[in-house]
Amino acid sequence: MTTDDLSGMGPLVARLLRGGQRLRHADRAFPWVLDIAVVVVVFAMFCLPDLVHGGVDDGDGDGPARFRLAFTHLPVAGMLAFQAGLVLPLLWRRRRPLAAFAAIAAVFVLQWAVGAALRADIALFVALYSLALHGRLRQLPWACAVMAGAMALVAVRASSAVSVWDALFFLLSTAIAALALGLMVRIRRAQLAGLRDRAARLEIERDQRSRLATATERTRVAREMHDIVGHNLSVIITLADAGSYATDIAPERGREALRLIGDTGRQALGELRRVLGVLREAGDGPPGGPELSPQPGIADIDALCATVRAAGLEVVYRTSGDMDSLDSGVQLTVYRIVQESLTNTLKHADTDTLVRLAIVEKDNRLTVRVEDTGPATPAGPPNEEGHGLVGMRERAALYGGELSAGPTGDGGWRVEAVLDLTPQGGVR
Repeated sequence: MTTDDLSGMGPLVARLLRGGQRLRHADRAFPWVLDIAVVVVVFAMFCLPDLVHGGVDDGDGDGPARFRLAFTHLPVAGMLAFQAGLVLPLLWRRRRPLAAFAAIAAVFVLQWAVGAALRADIALFVALYSLALHGRLRQLPWACAVMAGAMALVAVRASSAVSVWDALFFLLSTAIAALALGLMVRIRRAQLAGLRDRAARLEIERDQRSRLATATERTRVAREMHDIVGHNLSVIITLADAGSYATDIAPERGREALRLIGDTGRQALGELRRVLGVLREAGDGPPGGPELSPQPGIADIDALCATVRAAGLEVVYRTSGDMDSLDSGVQLTVYRIVQESLTNTLKHADTDTLVRLAIVEKDNRLTVRVEDTGPATPAGPPNEEGHGLVGMRERAALYGGELSAGPTGDGGWRVEAVLDLTPQGGVR
C-alpha cells in the first residue's frame, strides 16, 4: 500500500498504517530488535512485579487467605530461574516457534508441579500465539494437546482456591483466544501476500501486454513500410530505366517517365508520412496534428494498375461481387497483397509480361488471384521466402485466410489468397 492509497483514509488511521509499515520495514532489517523488545516488555510487566512483591501468593494482602496460601513461595533465585526459563525462549519464538513453545511448556509444567505461580506464565500463551502464527499447521494439534494438559494441571493445583471447572474454563478460553489470534493474523498475512503477489503478476502481465502490443505495432509498421517502399521503388527504378532508354529514341516518352517518377515518389512520400505520423507523439507535431489520408482500398487498385502499366507491364484487372460492402481492414489487406504481387512481377518479369488480376467475392469468401506470364523466379534465394511472401501470408492469416504462391504451368508465377469474410458473430 502506497502513500496515495492512504490519502483517502482518516488522518489517525493513515498515521497508524504508516507507522505499521515503518515498523515492518525496520523489523525486516533488524529482526532481533523486536524479539528482544518482546522479552523486555514481558519481563517488565510480569516478572518485575513478582520480584518486587515476592510472588503471586504474597500479593498485597487483600486477597482471600486460601488463595494466598494455595501456592508455594519461591526464593528469589528460584523465581529468577523459572522466569528465565519462561521468558528467554521467546527470543526465538519466530525462527523456531515449536522449540520455543516446547521449552516454555516444559518450564511451565515443572513450575506448577512444585506448586508455584508466576505472572511470567503469560509467556506460554505468547508462545502458543507465535506457534499458530509462524509454525507449521500440522504442529498445532500436538501443541494444543500439551496446552490442554498444562491448563488441567494448573486447574488441579489451584482447586483449593478456585473451582476446577471455573479455572479450566478461564484458562482454556485464554489459550483458545491466543490460538485464534495467531491464526487470524496468519490468515490475514497470507491474504495480503496473495494480494501483493496478484498485483505483481498483474503488473507483469500489463508490461507483457504492452510489449506485445508494441511488437505487434512495430511488425505492422514494418510491413507497411516494406509494401510502400518496395512497390514504389520498384516502379521508380523501372520507369527510370525505361526513361533513360527512351531519352534518345523518343524524348516525349522520357519526359513522361520522369513525370511518372515524380508522381510515384510523391505518392510514396505521402504514404510514408501517413504511416510515420501514427508513431509520432501528439506533442511532437504541429498543433493541428498531421493530415492523414485514408488507408488505400480496393478502389485504389485501378490507380495501382495504371502505375504498373506505365512501368511497362500489361495488367488485366477484373472484380466480381460486392466490393463496396467490404470493411476497410479487408480492403487494405487486398490492396497490400496486390501491391506486393505486382511489385514482385516488376522485379522478376520482363517488360512485356501480361498480368491477370482478379478479385472475386462469393459465399463469404474473397479470392485474390495475381497471375503473370513472366519467368517463375521466386523473390529470394532458393528454398527461402522473401519478406514479401511472409508479409502477405500474415495479412491473409488475420482474416482466417491462406495464401499460396508458386510457378504456373506455362512458366509464369501465381499468387492466390483466400480470405474468410464470415463475421465472428456468424451474421453478415
